[in-house]
This record gives sequence, C-alpha cells and structure tokens, in this order.
Amino acid sequence: MEISEDPEFCSMIDRLRDEIENDTGEVPEAFEELAATDDPEELHRVLTAPGQPLWAREIAAYTLGVAGDPRAFEALVLLLNHRDPERCVTAAHALARLGDPRTARAAAALATNELRVAYALLPVRLLAELRAPESVPALITVLGRRLRADDPHWRVGLACVEGLGTLGDPRARPALEAALPHPRLGAAAGRSLTRLDPAG
Repeated sequence: MEISEDPEFCSMIDRLRDEIENDTGEVPEAFEELAATDDPEELHRVLTAPGQPLWAREIAAYTLGVAGDPRAFEALVLLLNHRDPERCVTAAHALARLGDPRTARAAAALATNELRVAYALLPVRLLAELRAPESVPALITVLGRRLRADDPHWRVGLACVEGLGTLGDPRARPALEAALPHPRLGAAAGRSLTRLDPAG
C-alpha cells in the first residue's frame, strides 16, 4: 500500500494540518513536501536534524515506521508516551508495523510505569496486539494495580482485561478472576476468562 493510501497516515496528516492552521494560520510548503515523500534518507534527516517541529518528526517517524525502518524506533517510543492521545495512537500503529524486537520491551516499560499510568492506555493495547513474550506479564502487572473500585485509571485496567482475553494465556486466570468483583471491569473479565486456553 502506498503511504498516501494508508488511512492512519491520512488521518495523521489531516490532524497535523489542522494543528498548524490553528497555531499559525498557514501550513508551510515544507509540510506538504514532507507528507508527499517516501525517501527514507530525507525522512531520517528530518527525524534527526535539530530544531525540527513536532509535526515534522511525527510524519517522518510514522512513515519510516510503517516502512519497517528501525531508525524510527526511538522517536516512535517517545510519541507513544506523549500526553496527546492522538499522537500515541499514531505511534502505536507504526510501532506495530515496524517489527522491531525492542518494541514490546519498550511498551511494557511504559505500561508498567505507575508514574505515567495516565498515558498507559496505548502501550497496553499495543502489547496485546504484539503478542510478545513481555505482553502477558506486563498486562497482569498493570491490571493488578487497577483493581480498586475507585481507581481513576480504570480504562487502563479494562484494556488489560480485554488484552488478556485476546491473548488467551492461562497465566492470566488469577488476575482476571480478581477483576470479576470490580464494578467496571467484572463483565469484561468474565468474557476474557472464557477465552483462555483451557489447557491452562
């Protein structure tokens, strides 16, 4: 698929164009040129050159990432941990397609960092999508911290419950059973329990 036909890429470009117009009133020519290029060396230059705006780094990192270029890894991990959830979505999409063996370890570190739990939703979802060795232990750890009925980050817990159901690993059974009494997680935990490998 051409990058210009990628729905996630088109959504990112529309979002960034709106951001620039709202901030400055005018989209620079460099934006359209960067959005149109798939030259990996030009994209890497933009990614590493000092003083580049965030929109330029995001376009370059995403385009390199979906092309499988490992030079995008560090920038995408930073974007995955960004306070703007839309940037996290874009980064997670690219990281899932990058195929870099470091991705799961980085996503697990972000997901389990309790100081950054407000930004853990996309790393949790990425772990479920990656199906890596780090995925199940990290999701179990995060879920165990989200079991208070008044926990403000229950959506992160819900993503863990759903991810563990998707992964189907029997090691998740105790964590999912512990979530059953939770007013917001219990129903999903019940559904995920039915999806675990019965051999466990």
